[in-house]
Amino acid sequence: MSTSSRPEADSLVGAIDQGTSSTRFLVFNAKTADLISQHQMEITQSFPKEGWVEEDPKEILQSVYECMERTSKKLIQLNINISNIKAIGVTNQRETTLVWDKETGEPLYNAIVWLDLRTQSTVEKLIKKTPGKNKNHLKDKTGLPISTYFSALKLRWLMDNIENVAEAVQTNRAVFGTVDSWLIWCLTGGKNGGVHCTDVTNASRTMLFNIHTMQWDPELCKYFDVPIEILPEVRSSSEIYGYMSSGSLVGVPISGCLGDQSAALVGQMCFKDGQAKNTYGTGCFMLKNTGVKPVMSDRGLLTTVAYKLGRDQPAYYALEGSVAIAGAVVRWLKDNLGIIKSSSDIEKLAAAAGTSYGCYFVPAFSGLYAPYWEPSARGIICGLTQFTNRSHLAFAALEAVCFQTREVLDAMNQDGGVPLSQLQVDGGMTANKLLMQLQADILCIPVVRPSMSETTALGAAMAAGAAEGVCVWTINPDGMTSVTSEKYQPQINPDESEFRYTRWKKAVQKAMNWETMEPVPTENDTLTLLVLLDVKSETIAHLLCTYMRRYSKSGPGYVEPVSLISPNLCYCISCVFFALCSLGLPAKQRVNSI
Repeated sequence: MSTSSRPEADSLVGAIDQGTSSTRFLVFNAKTADLISQHQMEITQSFPKEGWVEEDPKEILQSVYECMERTSKKLIQLNINISNIKAIGVTNQRETTLVWDKETGEPLYNAIVWLDLRTQSTVEKLIKKTPGKNKNHLKDKTGLPISTYFSALKLRWLMDNIENVAEAVQTNRAVFGTVDSWLIWCLTGGKNGGVHCTDVTNASRTMLFNIHTMQWDPELCKYFDVPIEILPEVRSSSEIYGYMSSGSLVGVPISGCLGDQSAALVGQMCFKDGQAKNTYGTGCFMLKNTGVKPVMSDRGLLTTVAYKLGRDQPAYYALEGSVAIAGAVVRWLKDNLGIIKSSSDIEKLAAAAGTSYGCYFVPAFSGLYAPYWEPSARGIICGLTQFTNRSHLAFAALEAVCFQTREVLDAMNQDGGVPLSQLQVDGGMTANKLLMQLQADILCIPVVRPSMSETTALGAAMAAGAAEGVCVWTINPDGMTSVTSEKYQPQINPDESEFRYTRWKKAVQKAMNWETMEPVPTENDTLTLLVLLDVKSETIAHLLCTYMRRYSKSGPGYVEPVSLISPNLCYCISCVFFALCSLGLPAKQRVNSI
C-alpha cells in the first residue's frame, strides 16, 4: 500500500467491493491510482440444502456500512480528510438474486448466490422444450446459455416457491435486483426515496436483458414469466445514480457501478479490442475485450457487456469464460476436509509435494461452467494411490484451477483467432506464487500479475471518478502510468504440460452426467424394460395385472384374470405404458391413463 506525499491535496475515490466471500471498502488517490486505505469483512454463506447457497441481504448491507466507517476512521488516523472522497463506485458478485419489499425495505428471502443449483430441474425442463433441446436457445439475445448460473431462473424460483415473494409481486410491492441494485437502493435512502437501478454489465447477467438493444426484453420477461415492472432501471456504468443518505460519507455521489469481472477488466486497463484478463476469486473468470460489437462464441464462452463508461458512450462487449470453483476449492479443503487451517496454508502444503503424483481433482461442486455448461457434473478426484497424501491433494487442487483456466483460454483463442501471448491476472489467489507458476507452466505462456492486485475495486473507483459531474479521474489508456508487475515464465517442457492437461481432460469426462433431476427408473418401470427385451406377452400380462392391482382406481382388491388379457391387447397396453413412461408420468397416472 502506498500513500501520496500530499494526500489532502488530491481527490480520493472510494470503492465498495462486495464479493461472494467478503465485503471491502477501498479508497484510492484519483491522481496516482494508489491505494490509500481499506477494510474487509467476511460474509457468511449458508447451505440450507445440497446445492443451495444463500447469503443474508442485511448482513451484506451491514458489512458495507461497517467497512465504510472503519476505512473512514483509518483515513482520519492517517490525517486524511474524508471530505476529499469525491465519489463512490460499486462492484459486486454478479447474478446473485434478491427480492425485497419497497415499502418496508425488508428482504423477502435470502440472497440466492450465483453458485446455487436449486434451479437445475427447471433448466433441464426448459432445454427439453427448446427446438433441438438447445441450451443456447436464448443466446442470440442474451449471449448466455440457459443455466442455473443466471438470475432469471433464481427469480422465477423465488416467485414460485416463496409465499412472501409471490404475494409482494401480486400487490406491486416487490422489487428485484442483483447485489449492486440492493446496495445502491439502500445507500441512497431505501424505502425513503432510494434509487432502484443497475448498470448494463449486471443487467446482462440476468437472461432478461437484450445485449443488442441494451434494454430489458419483453419477450425474455414473458419467457420466464417475470413482470418487467419489478426490474431496476438500467443505467450506464459511469454516472451519478444518487447520493449517500447516511454515515460518515453522507452526500457523496455514488457514480460508478460494474459487475466484478467487468470492473477487473477496467482496472487492468483492458480497453482495446483483444486485451484480456483472468481474475482468481471464489470462481475464475477470463474476459477478453471484443470492442463495440458483440462476438458470439462457438466454444462455450459467454458474450457479455464489458462496460459503458457514460450515458452517451458506446457499450463495449467481452467474451467470457466462467469457472465456478477456484478459490472455493481452497475454502472447501479448509472448511470441509480440515487439511489446512487457513487459505494461505495451501501454498506451503502443496509446495511440500511439488507434484500431484498423478492425482487429478475436478472440483465440479456446482456442475461445470465454461466451456461445458454441464450442471449434472460433480466433483471427482482421480488417480489416488496408497502413496497419495494431503500435500498431493493440495497440489492437485491448485492444478485444477490452472487446468480450468487452460480450457477457457483454448476456447478463447479459437474463438478470437489470435492467441494471447501472455495472460494478465488479478484477484486474491494471485498472491499464491506457486499457483501463478503452475498457471504459466500449464498455459505455456507468461502470466503477468500487477503489484497492486486490487484491480476489481480500482475499476469501480475509476468509473466513479470519471463520471460526468464528478470528473476527478481521467481514463486515458495511452496516458496512464505503467503499472509495475511480476511476470511468471513457463518452466516445464510443453510436452509435459500437454500430458498433464490430457489426463485432466480424461478426469473431466468421468465427472460428467453424475447428477440429474430426471426421474430415476424404479421397479415399477420393469414393464418398459420387458417390452424392449421382447419378453413373452403372457409374462407381461401377469406383471401388468400385478402392477394395475397396485395402482388401479379399482383399488388393491381388483384382479383382472390373466386369461382375459389377450396377447395382442397385452402388447397394445405395453406400448401405451412405454409411451407414458417416456413422458415421465408418475406410476399411478400411467395406470389410470391405461
